[in-house]
Amino acid sequence: MRLALVVGGLVLAVLLGFGLGRLNPPPSVPASATPASGGHTHPPGTGAHSHGGAPVDQAGSADAAGLSVTAAGYTLTPSSVDFPAGRAGELRFQIRDERRRAVIRFAVVHDKPMHLIVVRRDLTGYQHLHPTMAPDGTWSVPLTLPQPGVWRAYADFTAVADDGRQTAVTLGVDLTSPGGYAPRPLPAPATSTTVDGFTVGYEATPKAGESVPLRFRVRTDGGAAPLERYLGAYGHLVALREGDLGYLHVHPETGRDGDVVTFWLTAPGPGRYRMFLDFQVAGVVRTAAFTVTVP
Repeated sequence: MRLALVVGGLVLAVLLGFGLGRLNPPPSVPASATPASGGHTHPPGTGAHSHGGAPVDQAGSADAAGLSVTAAGYTLTPSSVDFPAGRAGELRFQIRDERRRAVIRFAVVHDKPMHLIVVRRDLTGYQHLHPTMAPDGTWSVPLTLPQPGVWRAYADFTAVADDGRQTAVTLGVDLTSPGGYAPRPLPAPATSTTVDGFTVGYEATPKAGESVPLRFRVRTDGGAAPLERYLGAYGHLVALREGDLGYLHVHPETGRDGDVVTFWLTAPGPGRYRMFLDFQVAGVVRTAAFTVTVP
């Protein structure tokens, strides 16, 4: 008899719980809510980042990135920041997490797990490098700073945490090359330039706080240049802000519209920016640089 009462009580509790659950369903996500993406903006149709099917948080996307050695719980720790001008050296560094552990898991983005951008503080001497990582998480890459001055190095990567969560981060650190520093003035704004016989131009006017498509064309005397894929697209674009050297996230479209290569740029505010377009023809990567003023 006692056993029957216990069993009957359990059945009644289950039924009551089911009924209350139907009367009080779990809260749903409002239709106006945006999926978690770190406040990162994307061009129309691209949606949030997903690398290998995993959602990616974007650190520091409200403004320019690369302004600090630490962001989103990750820290850039170089072994040395001094490089004699004109002398071949090697830059070695680690990316460490909040527990000071060297990060060893990175997602491959634009065909590489790590992109290193180096430029002098007057926005000259641009270099786009791809370090290699040792098993202990130490990255290394040959580096020559051709002129004296203070240089900025940006590590652009997507770290993979222990739980599989991916975070896209750009960290920056100053490098020093001793000697007389003679900064060069920023070239005047222009929408066209020439590089090794190629004419490179773009159409559109960047606007503060808006995602704007920049349509680039690369031409030779014979017409459109036979562009080849480089880093997963038909070009790679980096934009840096004059003054604090803030690093802008620029999104390429993987395909082309005829001879047009499109990138989506969001300028966080007014000012002057320097854009660097890497493109590849016949296996050779060249860089076209532009100054743009955002009103």
